[in-house]
Amino acid sequence: MTKTQRTRQLAGAVALVAGGTRGGGRGIAVELGAAGATVYVTGRSSGARRSDLDRPETIEETAERITAAGGLGIAVRTDHSRPDEVRALVARISAEQEGRLDVLVNSVWGGDPLTDWEHPLWEQDLDQGLRLLRQAVETHVITSRYALPLMVARKRGLVVEVTDGNTARYRGSFFYDLAKSAVIRLAVAQAAELKPHGVAAVSLTPGFLRSEALLEHFGVTEANWRDGAAEDPNFAHSETPAYLGRAVVALAADPDVIARTGRALATWDLHKDYGFTDADGSRPDFAAHWARNLEEEYGPLGDPL
Repeated sequence: MTKTQRTRQLAGAVALVAGGTRGGGRGIAVELGAAGATVYVTGRSSGARRSDLDRPETIEETAERITAAGGLGIAVRTDHSRPDEVRALVARISAEQEGRLDVLVNSVWGGDPLTDWEHPLWEQDLDQGLRLLRQAVETHVITSRYALPLMVARKRGLVVEVTDGNTARYRGSFFYDLAKSAVIRLAVAQAAELKPHGVAAVSLTPGFLRSEALLEHFGVTEANWRDGAAEDPNFAHSETPAYLGRAVVALAADPDVIARTGRALATWDLHKDYGFTDADGSRPDFAAHWARNLEEEYGPLGDPL
């Protein structure tokens, strides 16, 4: 597929990426723009101040990247834990786009500073854990509640629930595991209710995602990211947020995407079906890397759900 063909895949489409400030959400939003879509990108990080995660990225920056990639980026500051703000957001999309919404991406997360990797449930801060669930699960429910009627009315569309892992394998921390597993179930439940209306819903996981925060952690940039493998060899098998974004574009452009509804999908499988590549032309496959190098020590990655 040529670049020109890719940029025309979603011409005229309208997307909402909830939680598109950074990381996977930003990668998805930009790639939807590169495919020609109008993308509403939302989150709480807006303006000149650093976020409550002490990160510099903003939704305005993401919107600029969407437009630069060939789409139209529209930044709307939204707290997705507040139903009134989400209701107003969807009303705006409906008014501006004549009721059209083709793609909804639920990518709200922000749970990294709330995740306790050191203690079992009975030793964790309960308020902190419940806050993680409200932030990472309830926000998705609220957003779908108000956005889905636009898709149902037109009898077409795609919902993507972004998660971590597509298996039942425990993810190492009680509340983190519960949140990421619940998001997969959100896709299953939405798929069951939406299929009669011609709307598909899936969950989607990247492999080892090379986010802005992870690059900073390893003290590298995207230009020299491979140097980070000196600290963690697994980093050599990481993937950019664009890879995740191109998986979403491929799904959104698939006229038979309803055949995948309700499934827990992964970039490492979808690239084989759709032929997309990462930003550098590679095709990372973290599941294959795990099977070759980590399975003996840590056990199987798990069976796909």
